[in-house]
Amino acid sequence: MSEKLTRESLAALRARLVAERNNDAQQGKQYILVCGGTACDSNGGLALYAALLKAAEYAGANVSIVRTGCMGFCERGPIVKVLPSDIFYVDVKPEDAAAIINEHIVGGKPVTRLLYDKSQAEAGHIGHDIDFYAKQQRIVLRHCGLIDPEDITDYIAHEGYLGLDKALFDMTPDGIIQEILDSGLRGRGGAGFPTGKKWQFSAAVQADQKYIVCNADEGDPGAYMDRSTLEGDPNAILEAMTIAGRAIGATKGFIYIRAEYPLAIKRLQIAIGQAREWGLLGERILGSDFCFDIELRFGAGAFVCGEETALLASIEGKRGQPTPRPPFPAVKGLWGKPTVINNVETLANIAVIITKGAKWFSSIGTATSKGTKVFALTGKVRNSGLIEVPMGITLREIIFDIGGGIPNGRKFKAAQTGGPSGGMIPPEYLDMPIDYESLAKIGSIVGSGGLIVMDDTDCIVDVSKFYLEFTVDESCGKCMPCRIGGRTLLNIITAISEGRGKPEDIQRMEDICEAMSRASLCGLGQTASNPVKAMLRYFKDEVITHINDRKCPAGKCKKLVQYRINPDRCVGCTMCARICPVGAISGRVKEKHVIDPKVCVKCGQCYNTCKLHAIELA
Repeated sequence: MSEKLTRESLAALRARLVAERNNDAQQGKQYILVCGGTACDSNGGLALYAALLKAAEYAGANVSIVRTGCMGFCERGPIVKVLPSDIFYVDVKPEDAAAIINEHIVGGKPVTRLLYDKSQAEAGHIGHDIDFYAKQQRIVLRHCGLIDPEDITDYIAHEGYLGLDKALFDMTPDGIIQEILDSGLRGRGGAGFPTGKKWQFSAAVQADQKYIVCNADEGDPGAYMDRSTLEGDPNAILEAMTIAGRAIGATKGFIYIRAEYPLAIKRLQIAIGQAREWGLLGERILGSDFCFDIELRFGAGAFVCGEETALLASIEGKRGQPTPRPPFPAVKGLWGKPTVINNVETLANIAVIITKGAKWFSSIGTATSKGTKVFALTGKVRNSGLIEVPMGITLREIIFDIGGGIPNGRKFKAAQTGGPSGGMIPPEYLDMPIDYESLAKIGSIVGSGGLIVMDDTDCIVDVSKFYLEFTVDESCGKCMPCRIGGRTLLNIITAISEGRGKPEDIQRMEDICEAMSRASLCGLGQTASNPVKAMLRYFKDEVITHINDRKCPAGKCKKLVQYRINPDRCVGCTMCARICPVGAISGRVKEKHVIDPKVCVKCGQCYNTCKLHAIELA
């Protein structure tokens, strides 16, 4: 690119790219989209991509092979999609590349054995028809799995930078903010604060310098929504930050991202370089008077740096610790200047809201929770992956319709939303709509988007202990309620899980939870006790069983577990003895087996392996 784009040349480029794509379609050209997200890459996706390129070259096929971002269906990756036929292949291996090229691209027939639903062999079973996608609505993830995230022209061809064009030339800064206010967009980082109001606060402050910061410090266990969005659609974040800069009068932006996300960082660096080269970042963007540039700043993986004041301290080169508010960063933030901080998912909505309008966006979702929400659906569910659903969908629809239900014939026990800051939702709320207000009423939060499903083999005491271990380890230690309260809670729960609990521990935990929520300095400490609160609110009977009976009903608290073999069910198949890692099970073939409790390390391998359910909790 020798000359930077203007408004006119951007429109001409987009028209040319779309015309070329339409002409390719008329000429019968096909496209193979290969999921290039981290999950698929780690499961052989890179080798598959290379194999497809080689097979296509050997066959002389008229096909473009594109490595995209995450397609979402991580459980069945690597994923391949063929356009324009829209055939959706799952569990694809490098050795399947030749069949896809020769049978499908050249021969014109789908490779039946790779289809998600093999009963749909004749018509295929297109991506958005299968149960995993049927109830999803992609706004944030609109380009993920569709475009090449390392090619800015592919983004432009799919209405990329159309929102920036409109914001620069057809709207005033106040008009941009009003559009975001009217859309009802709320922050997707956890608190749900109205995005337009935050922008409005910064816009009203007079300052010689203002900043836009993208919070990409995603650290919740089991969460990968923001990382996947950056891997699949980095230009959407750059465009949104530039629009935000125009709205509040900022000329500089920073993306704060964990150094442990190498693929997201690589694609952001490519996108920033291309945007600068094409005149979409830097001086006089698109020939306007507006100037804006973006830099990356790397975090070292501290969970507390997801809190906005700690994040800003880290960008400034200081230790990442929260500071009291007010003043809020929107008024006095980075280097004392007004700073708008939005997380990745919030920003990913901006350009499409400007392009399609607030009325369109606000028609999706509920009265108070507009738009969609991206979740990382993980845990005891058949179809794990990255999903995007309208606000107001029920937990039952997510787990059983999109997620395919609980595997291995087990029963749903709870769902954890909001990660370490959220609460566990019991079965009686499966049909409750997922939105900010509904979750708050039952003691949980939407959070950044982690959604972990648990079945009846999970122990709520053990889960609460896991989250407390995480938050205690990640606490910066600056304030006593978090530092001391979190450690004390963890000690109590550890004692309960080891058979040392006392009845009065329940009241002690309730008191500590209340103190942490009221007195902690930042959101980490204020919400760290939420899993414990949910445990005591919905699963108190299970806690009492641990304390009074010294038993763990789920068999997860090792010091409270002892396995035995039911002689009426044991047939002497020797499967349990063969899988035992310490030789604690004895018995000959076709004879009753016995577990030596002095040798048993309570790993549960025998319990999970015995098909006759002869292994029982004593």
